[in-house]
Amino acid sequence: MSVREIRLFGDPILKTKTKPVRNLEYAHQLVEDLLETVALPGRAGVAANQIGVGLSVFAYNVDGELGYLINPEITLLSGEKQLIEEGCLSVPGLWHRAPRFPEATATGYQLDGSKIEIAGTGLLAQALQHECDHLAGKTYLDRLEPTERKIAFKELRSQKWFLG
Repeated sequence: MSVREIRLFGDPILKTKTKPVRNLEYAHQLVEDLLETVALPGRAGVAANQIGVGLSVFAYNVDGELGYLINPEITLLSGEKQLIEEGCLSVPGLWHRAPRFPEATATGYQLDGSKIEIAGTGLLAQALQHECDHLAGKTYLDRLEPTERKIAFKELRSQKWFLG
């Protein structure tokens, strides 16, 4: 296992839709790396494309619960969308109010082939939506309302790390 480097906004892999995992046998190392990478303090989720792998897998670490989903799908979003402060490891140092549903449910697979469902509210719901967006080639910046998006991109262009 190893902590993997996070790809930053501007890297083309972050805008590329990931491919489904076809053979779970080959996903073991990826899942281990994602779990170790997300276990660092201050991290709620990491998608495979954030570490340079174009497969549909993410790991989460919310309220002491560490887990992962292979080939995840959001199956239910409920409640009224709310503007929630959101950040991203691939967009370090920037936080903006993104519209998110307060409740989310996702299904996916474990390494043993079992299908599981994860349902959450608050930060877990936000993380499920955020990580599934990554796997679809989107960042939270794509979800921002027009005025907030304009502010975010102005701030983004001034970041020393920006690959733009």
